[in-house]
Amino acid sequence: MTKKYIIIILVICSTIFGQNLSEKPKKPFMNTDDISFLGTSNRITSILDEAKQFLSDAIIADVNLDTVEVVYNIKKVFDLMSDVEQLGVREELDKIEFEKFQTDFVKIYTTRLNTIDSSTQFLTADLIRRDIEAFTSENESVEMGLTKFTIIDDREGHIPLVTNSQVESYIRYFQGKGRKGFNIWLNRYVQYRDIILPILDEYDLPEELIVVSMIEAGLDPKAISRAKAVGLWQFMYSTGKEYGLNRNWYIDERQDPIKSTHAAAKYFKDLYKEFDDWYLVLAAYNGGWGRLNRALNLHETSDYWQLYSLPKETKNYIPYFLSAAIIVQNPEKYGFKIPRSNPLKYDVVKIEKSADLTVIAKAAETKLSTIKRLNPELRQPATPNNGPYSLNIPYGKKDIFEKKFNEIPEDRKFAFQKVEHRVQKGENLISIASKYRVLVADLQTINNISNINKLSVGQRLKIPVKGGLYSNYPEKIIYSVKSGDTLGHIAEEFNTRASEIRKWNNMGSKSLIYPGQKLSLFVKGQPVKDTPKKNVYIVKTGDNLGKIANKNNTTVAKIKSWNSMKSSTIYPGQKLTIYFE
Repeated sequence: MTKKYIIIILVICSTIFGQNLSEKPKKPFMNTDDISFLGTSNRITSILDEAKQFLSDAIIADVNLDTVEVVYNIKKVFDLMSDVEQLGVREELDKIEFEKFQTDFVKIYTTRLNTIDSSTQFLTADLIRRDIEAFTSENESVEMGLTKFTIIDDREGHIPLVTNSQVESYIRYFQGKGRKGFNIWLNRYVQYRDIILPILDEYDLPEELIVVSMIEAGLDPKAISRAKAVGLWQFMYSTGKEYGLNRNWYIDERQDPIKSTHAAAKYFKDLYKEFDDWYLVLAAYNGGWGRLNRALNLHETSDYWQLYSLPKETKNYIPYFLSAAIIVQNPEKYGFKIPRSNPLKYDVVKIEKSADLTVIAKAAETKLSTIKRLNPELRQPATPNNGPYSLNIPYGKKDIFEKKFNEIPEDRKFAFQKVEHRVQKGENLISIASKYRVLVADLQTINNISNINKLSVGQRLKIPVKGGLYSNYPEKIIYSVKSGDTLGHIAEEFNTRASEIRKWNNMGSKSLIYPGQKLSLFVKGQPVKDTPKKNVYIVKTGDNLGKIANKNNTTVAKIKSWNSMKSSTIYPGQKLTIYFE
């Protein structure tokens, strides 16, 4: 990174956040040392300070082309913003500060983070919507009213698939500018259809509804929109809660593929009971129940194609859905190949207490990142404490996991993410939650409290604490950097942060790593060594690194790192090493 770029980052961050980034950064996680001086400090400001630090780290990681670290930090920002939403913003100054941060965050997130745009993983539904908006800005006409339709599929028990000129234009979009995104969707469709389709069938719902998750969230359980809608089905917190999806210290069930799909199925059933038409159901899902009812009353018709007053986004939504559903029904017809991805398979094990995910990964002979990927609903690096908890591990690993996990001593197996608080006179659960900057719901979960008004003086409460688990103390290890590594990848595998690795090794924000470099890490042991699979790609005429990266579901930066390339220049016949899992 050049000095010029470092200055730009510092100027951006200091301008937006109103702070000097040369000062010692605030700790990203709360620990026992933080508790003593928290006192009655404004909890909203405290959360926002933490969010600003994560966003600053994301900007630095973006300049270093470390997509994994960018994604990690951005997701942390979204999570903290959801915490604010659950707490509620009562003070006017808090509201102003929060809204300003949201505005600044969206601006940076949507315009400045280049690695997100170039990444093969769509981070959020908002990025997908940006692609839609970019396209629709070139296609302003929304066909409503009298229009000619061609019926593609109108079977009983299915959503009628029809085309008109607008649907066909979206199909062309997916075949051209939107091809990369749609290939990702198809890949995830193969992975998740065996989970989602049986649930839709259980509720007697049309299978085409899986396409809603494709266009809303890219079939990504971790997808988060800038409106803080979360998961495969983009549930807001309030709607998710209404349909039985819990969010507490340990979990966010909106990100659980099975539980969230059951909730979405119930929601679709309710919408269909109200509107009795699948196009209207989709319009309500996108634009809201109330807005659709107002349009129906205004136009005095239940024909979706006659609802002229609907917002442009909702009028575009059904043609967009139809185009995606038509392609999914017959990908080869529209120039898409069926991905070779295997359906998502896993074994389920019961964890009785709050167990450290690092310990679990070792017992299952897999990576920490794999355990997190198979259990996207987990918010902490540990399973919930009110077990037994059903945890997903790699398929075929159940027997070896149970053998190895049972051999681990109890004091090295379970996680203690808490400090203790003794209730004082005049305190209640709300004031205690405010003091430690946690949610009341989290205190209830950790302490099994059903009635928030029933506390007694002297009662001992467990306070959840973010960050490292106290069952194992960190140890210093020396990690040798491999080809293709980034600080984000290393941090992910050792359950730490890139900024911490930089601090431990006296690295500045502009410092890059290289194969063979020795890094000191203060963590809880080595990750499971997993030898990546290697492929040799022979460059063809017309190839460039961008095309090759898309074909192999990777990034240009990784290809250059794996092949020690200083430039992006390639030539026909050149052999490139590609690593993949």
